[in-house]
Amino acid sequence: MKNQFLLKSALIIVAGLVVGTAQAAWPERPITMIVPWGAGGGTDATARIIAAQLEKELGQPVNVVNRTGGNGVVGHSAIAKAKPDGYTLGMLTVEIAMMKRQGLTNLSPADYTPLALMNVDPAGVSVSADSPYKTMAELVAAIKANPGKLKASGTGQGGIWHIAIAGLLKNIKLNPIDVPFIPSNGAAPAMLELVAGGVDIVPTSLPEARSMIDAGKARPLAVMAKEREALYPDVPTLMETIGSDWTIGVWRGIAGPKNLPADVTEKLVVALKNINESQEFKDFMKQRGYGIGYAGGAEYGAFMQKSEHDLGEVISAIGMAREPAK
Repeated sequence: MKNQFLLKSALIIVAGLVVGTAQAAWPERPITMIVPWGAGGGTDATARIIAAQLEKELGQPVNVVNRTGGNGVVGHSAIAKAKPDGYTLGMLTVEIAMMKRQGLTNLSPADYTPLALMNVDPAGVSVSADSPYKTMAELVAAIKANPGKLKASGTGQGGIWHIAIAGLLKNIKLNPIDVPFIPSNGAAPAMLELVAGGVDIVPTSLPEARSMIDAGKARPLAVMAKEREALYPDVPTLMETIGSDWTIGVWRGIAGPKNLPADVTEKLVVALKNINESQEFKDFMKQRGYGIGYAGGAEYGAFMQKSEHDLGEVISAIGMAREPAK
C-alpha cells in the first residue's frame, strides 16, 4: 500500500513537471496574428512591425493574416473565437469599442485577453489635390450649400472614420447624412478612390493618408485633435480653422482570445512592452507619422472599456445606436 502511495505521488510530481515544462516552453511553433483590416493601411503596417519584433522576442515566426469583412467584425470575431493557447493573437482596433452599440455584433472588449495598447492617432480630413476646396472652411461651406453632394469614405459603414465625419457634422450643427458615406475595407482603398474621383473626402488619420499626400495627390485640410500633428505641423486643428472642438481618433493594440493562460499572458505583456519601448519600433512609427501609445495588460483592458463607454455616447448622439442581433 505504501509503495502504491509513493508511486502515485511520484507520478503526480512527474506529471506536474511535464505540464510546467510544456508551459515554460511556449511558444513551440509559429504564431498567427490576425488583422481585421486590409493590407496597406495603418493597422496592417503597425501589426507587421509588431509581428516582426515579436518574432525576435519569442524566437518563433509570427505570421500576419488579414481577415477583412463585416466592418471589422470578421477579423475581430476570428480573434475572439480562437483557441486560447497563445498561438493565435490579433490586433484589436477602436471598432471593437463601437460594434456592439451599433448592433453589428455582441462582441465587446470583455471578450479578449488584453495584452498591450500600441498606437493612438487622431482623425484628419483630406481631399484630392485637384479638389476646389483649399481649406476646411471652404469644404464646410460647400457641404452646407450642397447637402448630399459630397461623398466620404475611409472605413466600413459605422467605422471609426464614419463616426469621425458624422460626429463632426453634428458638432457644427449639420445633419450627418449631408455627407453620404461610402463603405471601404480601410483607409488605403479609400485614398485610392479619393484620387480617382470616386469620393470627395477621406476622414482618416494623416499617417494613413501620407503616401497620397506626399505624392502630391491628396491635400490635408485639418486634424481632429486638440493640437497639430508633428507629421504635418502646417495642418490646422478643427478649432483653428472652423472653431469646432470635435476630437476623435483611432487606437490599436494586441490581444488574445479570452482566458489565455496566465504565464503566456505575462510573457506577451513583457514582450510587447519591450517592443513599444524599442528604438526600432519608435523609429518605424515616427517615420510613418504614427502615434505611440501604451497600456499593458489590465490597464489596456480598462482603456478599452472607457473607449467603449465614450464612443457609445457619441454613437447614440448621432443616431447610429442599434441593438445587437440575438
